[in-house]
Amino acid sequence: MAENNRAVVKLRERFAADIVDIKEFRGEVTVTVKKENIVAICDYLKTALAFNMLTDVTAVDYLGQEPRFLVVYNMYSIPNKDRLRIKAQVGESSCSIDTVSKVWSTADWLEREVFDLFGITFNNHPDLRRILMTEDWVGHPLRKDYPLQGPDREPYKGRLS
Repeated sequence: MAENNRAVVKLRERFAADIVDIKEFRGEVTVTVKKENIVAICDYLKTALAFNMLTDVTAVDYLGQEPRFLVVYNMYSIPNKDRLRIKAQVGESSCSIDTVSKVWSTADWLEREVFDLFGITFNNHPDLRRILMTEDWVGHPLRKDYPLQGPDREPYKGRLS
């Protein structure tokens, strides 16, 4: 059970006001948090709970819902052999979240990829610029409202979810 997971128990003790949801599915624990304390949460996970490896940062677009985006951090504790997924809510109107690149240096390139493909800005990032698309590319290809045929075409009008 997710409630008995050591990391979840410690997160609840320290960041109860920031936790939105906790789920477990097939042995994988996901904690959804508010974005305002993402750096403090990630720093605590790394320093106090030994989640010393950030394996991926990505995002999910829930077009038509608010918050529209979830930034997803997948991490691993090498000493504890434990995985954890943190999701941070990011609204469409203020499409930004603080960078965790000072916590894990690998976040630098991973956050740039999310910025490039979803258009989510990472505040205080050391080098936030496109990484996959050219600098003059219009739009963000992994957004659900991005035109399927490219930036100069009409957006898809069918069902998006």
